[in-house]
Amino acid sequence: MFINRINRAKQHLRSLSYIPQAAEDIEFLHSADQFKQTIIELIRGAKTRIYVTALYWQLDEAGQQILAEIYQAKGNNPDLDVKILVDWHRSQRNLLGEAKGVTNADWYSEERAKHGNDAMFFGVPVNGREVFGVLHIKGFVFDDTVLYSGASINNVYLNQFGKYRYDRYQKIKNGPLADSLVRFIRQYFLNADSVYALDDAGRPKTREIKSQIKAFRKQLKLAQYRVEPSNTAVYGEELMIAPLFGLGTKYNVLNRTIQDLFVLVQERLTICTPYFNFPRTLQVKIRDLLNDGKKVEIIVGDKTANDFYIPPSQQFRMAGALPYLYERNLRAFCKKFEQDLTSGRLTVRLWKDGDNSYHLKGIWVDDQYILLTGNNLNPRAWRLDAENGLLIQDPKRALQAQVQAELNEIRQHTSEVKHYSELEQMEQYPYAVQRLLKRFSRVKADQIVKWIL
Repeated sequence: MFINRINRAKQHLRSLSYIPQAAEDIEFLHSADQFKQTIIELIRGAKTRIYVTALYWQLDEAGQQILAEIYQAKGNNPDLDVKILVDWHRSQRNLLGEAKGVTNADWYSEERAKHGNDAMFFGVPVNGREVFGVLHIKGFVFDDTVLYSGASINNVYLNQFGKYRYDRYQKIKNGPLADSLVRFIRQYFLNADSVYALDDAGRPKTREIKSQIKAFRKQLKLAQYRVEPSNTAVYGEELMIAPLFGLGTKYNVLNRTIQDLFVLVQERLTICTPYFNFPRTLQVKIRDLLNDGKKVEIIVGDKTANDFYIPPSQQFRMAGALPYLYERNLRAFCKKFEQDLTSGRLTVRLWKDGDNSYHLKGIWVDDQYILLTGNNLNPRAWRLDAENGLLIQDPKRALQAQVQAELNEIRQHTSEVKHYSELEQMEQYPYAVQRLLKRFSRVKADQIVKWIL
């Protein structure tokens, strides 16, 4: 049975469409500052196209600075093809807890009117309501270069004022890969009846396109990246990349690939996630790996490094309970696998660097597979959000120096959890958090919250 599972996993990974990749054309960046500077450099150097997919592009100083660079590039080269795709719902509301005001979409409209250009910002509605699914696809394309990160565009992701949200950042020069990402955007998003220009003040209301959104989600579940046959690589013989997409549970190639990566671990699995809330299927696979004597390393953010964290000195809001829910999950997990923690088979690291926040996602399997993704490895990503990823297979270990440098950089601000008792209990949480979590537990709402957030 176990051998059959391994064979099925290998067969699935062989069936993916891979693109050859030159090792010298991948650069692992290590900071939000590098990420921001690279974005600016790539915008200024773009000759033919700039395609962006991100959760949001914020109206703040960093968002304005990068958009100004886009408009400058467009002014210098009117034929430059610029398309920016963000989540439809997220772009038309203010930040959680903030008073109503000018939204990001309002700002896009104002900038378009000011510059007189064609539509540039497009909103993708993955579901009729934001809570049930968002556009969580990542990747910026500048001509033949892909800049892949889980980050969006705003002050904290770009370290605008000395406070950053830490992510992963890979710069990949690969024309066929860039073509595949752009082809996907054009085919499934820009041609969809439910995708409208956000920088058009006359865009419809969500309620007016509900039927189109429902049909769009159904079609999107079947979508996949396409690679031209002439650009495919031979599996297992060279450094190569496969672009992956997933939405929902039935035909989700990204989810299937993640599960198969867990199955194929021979020695060591390393996972980064900002929200400790694994789907049940991944929990089971982690248990199986530990039972088989494999090593598992999990790097998560300390609850104070969670982007939902609210310091006790500030007014509490409901979303501020999420970091505590995730810590409770982590404590229960560490207690369950206490013997594996003690033996060293399981390593759990908490990331914390001052008041900065942690947003890393990704998977490393032995020295062979690297998954770049925005997938949070939680039930929401598994079922509700539109996610993508880039699976790198490195059979000759051509990227190992960069991989180890990245992991060393990530581990730099971590502390290792030696025992579950090192993590706080409910009684140690602020009173407002305790009260809310107890209320959730009484009506079993905590499970629902963890499923959709």
